[in-house]
Amino acid sequence: MPKRSSLAFRPARLLLPALVALALGGCQTTSLEDVTGALGGKTETTAGKADTRTDMDALRERYRAKPSDPAIAIEYGKALRGSGQRAQAVAVLEQAVLAHPSNKALLAGYGRALADNGNFQQAFDVLGRAHSPEDPDWRILSAQGAALDQLGRNEEAQQYYASALKIVPDEPQVLSNLGLSYMLQNNLPKAEQVLGRAYQRNQNDVRIRANLALVLGLQGREAEAEILVKADLPPDQAAAKVAALRQLLAKKQQQRAEK
Repeated sequence: MPKRSSLAFRPARLLLPALVALALGGCQTTSLEDVTGALGGKTETTAGKADTRTDMDALRERYRAKPSDPAIAIEYGKALRGSGQRAQAVAVLEQAVLAHPSNKALLAGYGRALADNGNFQQAFDVLGRAHSPEDPDWRILSAQGAALDQLGRNEEAQQYYASALKIVPDEPQVLSNLGLSYMLQNNLPKAEQVLGRAYQRNQNDVRIRANLALVLGLQGREAEAEILVKADLPPDQAAAKVAALRQLLAKKQQQRAEK
């Protein structure tokens, strides 16, 4: 994997001080626990956690019984990613890809797992193998764009989002990624415009809503941002999201003061 220079990451660091892996599912970029994760993720009940453990145990046994089955490897890898076991997901999917190197579904899952684990250049390369120009997949194009954004290659990333949007015009997930890409370039008016389009098309997506709120807050419109993140939430969750948003904005102001 090529060494990345500090210059390549400077725009990202100025805006998002704690870059972590992409959420490349469908694909919601970017960092700070997927940006919106940092604004307070889903809470699980004790029963929900127990169910998840049971499901994971069952999947693990199925995988051990048939480690070469691509469908089982994909399902198990996805579950591992969902539970935060990123390195293990990479290992499982890597072994499956070695056995089935031309399986595009496996390659797509492996690429997303690599991105989750912070291996952005390798993720981009693997996702390229999962994609066929004759049968383009907007999810993979968007995921490749997200990986490029994490590599500091924002203009290239935006070309991938544009290609995805030719397939699915105004797809909220792609628009959200594109908006965050503009934010990484510190082009906040453009980021607001694109994220606003995403929000208009899916006002129930808490990630899009939180991403738009972050961009509004970075422009000094904190009251608007707080209204947006609090919408339709119980008071305790709303308070947690507002507190997290304020913390992100405070870090941004500190970064500006240190420049």
